[in-house]
Amino acid sequence: MGRYVIRRLLQMIPVFFGATLLIFLMVNVMGDPIAGLCGDKACDPATAARLKQEFGLDKPVWQQYATYMGNVFTGDFGTAFNGQKVTELMSTSFPVTIRLTIIAILFEIVIGISLGVVTGLRRGRPIDTAVLILTLVVIAIPTFVTGLVLQLVLGVEWKWIRSSVSPSAPFNELLVPGLVLASVSLAYVTRLTRTSIAENSRADYVRTAVAKGLPRHRVITRHLLRNSLIPVVTFIGTDVGALMGGAIVTERIFNIHGVGFQLYQGILRQSTQTVVGFVTVLVLVFLVANLVVDLLYAVLDPRIRYA
Repeated sequence: MGRYVIRRLLQMIPVFFGATLLIFLMVNVMGDPIAGLCGDKACDPATAARLKQEFGLDKPVWQQYATYMGNVFTGDFGTAFNGQKVTELMSTSFPVTIRLTIIAILFEIVIGISLGVVTGLRRGRPIDTAVLILTLVVIAIPTFVTGLVLQLVLGVEWKWIRSSVSPSAPFNELLVPGLVLASVSLAYVTRLTRTSIAENSRADYVRTAVAKGLPRHRVITRHLLRNSLIPVVTFIGTDVGALMGGAIVTERIFNIHGVGFQLYQGILRQSTQTVVGFVTVLVLVFLVANLVVDLLYAVLDPRIRYA
């Protein structure tokens, strides 16, 4: 296991540098970093030349990237369009998005897996058909429509929730935004769990456990569910990074000042330092989440061993 972890960590290094280099080239070479620094008005040639020299944009691209990564490893992600350090924006936005992501993942695990187990054990029955239709409807509806409808009904009409989340963004105010963020993934987790449960319920080891006279709940939790969760864990693990980076729509609807909000502001104002800095951290989140998922395989299925 130890050698496997070390090998995976070494594999993450070129992936990290390759992904960050691609993002750096897309933002700094294909875009116009000076335009974001000058605000709404175009820079005059003298100011543009001075800014390029000040921020090192007159140097070769490889040298700009090497300088940027060198600063990243010292904790310096640059300065945003408003003169604020990008690390300061991260320190306030990442805790909010992490809370939002935790709520979304809990919805996927609790509701998604529970519905998947129930429908997988009762496939072909009315409850199975009803849940399949419901998940199909959720997948077909765009997230911004779900968010706006819930905000209008629960926040504006019924006054059950705050239509706009407060700046501190406590857990109780993030419940509905978390459900909106998790809605599509929750539907996929339900369908994935249902299919896996239905397939494994016909396996030999399940029939053997039943023939041995084990209680039904033990057959389901100790044998059937444990093996059926492997593809579900893979999906949820990769979904962690996707939820954190893809919360732009949800955070805009509920006015949540998280990672998605800062990324949107960075793109809108062409703040290259903000965009590259946040994406660099999100790449790390993706890589760590995938490593944790791979290690969980051995916990769920002891037959899996890592050399």
